[in-house]
Amino acid sequence: MRIRIVGAGAMGRGIAQWAAVAGHTVELCDVRTEAVTAAVDFVGSMLERAVQKGRMPAGDSAAALERLVPLGDPWAPGPEVELVVEAVREDLDTKAEVFGKLEQVLPESTVFATNTSSLSVTRIAASLRDPGRLAGLHFFNPVPLMRIVEVVPGAATRPGIPPVLTALVESCGHRAVTVADTPGFLVNHAGRGLVTEALALLEESVADAAGIDRIARDVLGLRMGPFELMDLTGLDVTAAVIDSIWEGFRHEDRLRPSFLTPNRVTAGLHGRKTGQGWFAHGPDAPAPAPEPPVTGDAGRPVFVAGGADGDELRTALSDAGATVESGTGPSGSALVLVPVWGTTVAAAVASLGLPATRTFGVDPLPSAGRRRVLAVTPASGPSAARDARAVLARPADGAEPFAVSVVRDTAGSVAQRLLASVVSVAASIAERSLATPADIDLAVTTGLGYPVGPLAWGDRVGAVRMLELQRALHAATGDPRHRPTRWLTERAQLGLPLTETGTSPDTCAEPVTAPGP
Repeated sequence: MRIRIVGAGAMGRGIAQWAAVAGHTVELCDVRTEAVTAAVDFVGSMLERAVQKGRMPAGDSAAALERLVPLGDPWAPGPEVELVVEAVREDLDTKAEVFGKLEQVLPESTVFATNTSSLSVTRIAASLRDPGRLAGLHFFNPVPLMRIVEVVPGAATRPGIPPVLTALVESCGHRAVTVADTPGFLVNHAGRGLVTEALALLEESVADAAGIDRIARDVLGLRMGPFELMDLTGLDVTAAVIDSIWEGFRHEDRLRPSFLTPNRVTAGLHGRKTGQGWFAHGPDAPAPAPEPPVTGDAGRPVFVAGGADGDELRTALSDAGATVESGTGPSGSALVLVPVWGTTVAAAVASLGLPATRTFGVDPLPSAGRRRVLAVTPASGPSAARDARAVLARPADGAEPFAVSVVRDTAGSVAQRLLASVVSVAASIAERSLATPADIDLAVTTGLGYPVGPLAWGDRVGAVRMLELQRALHAATGDPRHRPTRWLTERAQLGLPLTETGTSPDTCAEPVTAPGP
């Protein structure tokens, strides 16, 4: 295939490298000639590096570079061009102008694709004489390494075009997901679940940014915590995406932005690119503060309240050699540990008549690493809290001690709220039929690096238990951001997995048989 790429910046040159390596002839062009020269040099250096590292034979590298054709004029006639990929700046008028000019010089059969990450594909196409020839083809940076591409049909896109683009993407070694033309498409939309809830936790002073990140990594198994991720992406970019998706979905509560971001963006606290974000960056940045050492009495007796979650904690602490009291209530000196699922420690103190100064919450969510989470209330005694942390840090079978995060009491604690939000946003995407469950999970694991897709993650916990969590969060807080989705509620009630598309009215229609002669 002969592909013309308009725009030789970071995305354009990455797409050019990807397509040329896959065997396509690539015309790379830009209104700035020097940008094309720099892009070709950059692709050449990347291919040379691949050869040096043994990832590509020298002959394949040379052949790919030969297929990369610098083009001085983006509007040059191209009778053999089958596909155009536009990768210019993220501005509706600019993109519409580019395609308007291309429409004048390229065959009617040439498919147009825009690499927009935030603009409406339908609106870009609307300025064309033939809007049906244009679709979204959203790559992620760096293109050769981020092996996921969103195929986005606009409202007028011809039905035959998305399958062609999907086949092209997958023949070049990337995965393609088909996504509705909605704000944020799929990956950026699904990613709001983590960062918006992390910001809400910070707003409420449940934990600081570093503490939330530790729990996200060590309990949920994420590669990066949400605040590390925002510093990497740039808070200016993240905040703009959060705001645009929230506004695009007409102020959907589940996607609500935080009041924390506007002032930080104005102050230039964008993250790595400015040297200061949620954390300090650069060669002169101070080292991250270590977690406080465990100093309490690990031998203090404990009483564990609760049902099945309590049984699991009792067994784990007993195996670690802790003194775990039995019976219907704690002794006068025992610490009280309450596994909380969507509820607060304060509510347990009130409903069960527990001693407020020595009762603490423990998150029963299985940890991906050796970290436990202890929740304290305003009534917690400091000495008792130190002892509870020491008891929870006790290892079993000669293993390393557990790290123990101490957080402020909140419904569901930190990891549960992050997970509930991730699953809820993904379920709302599925509920609206913006993408299939399989594509949602594929896009999130590939594009965001989550250890498992959000819907499959919900299935690991169990649809019934996830529904219990979200109902408890909603009841405890009254915040509509926590309301369960219909997708989750129905599947919990019907015994279906969250990854199941299920029967829809369309699947019930009888096939139409053509009349005979």
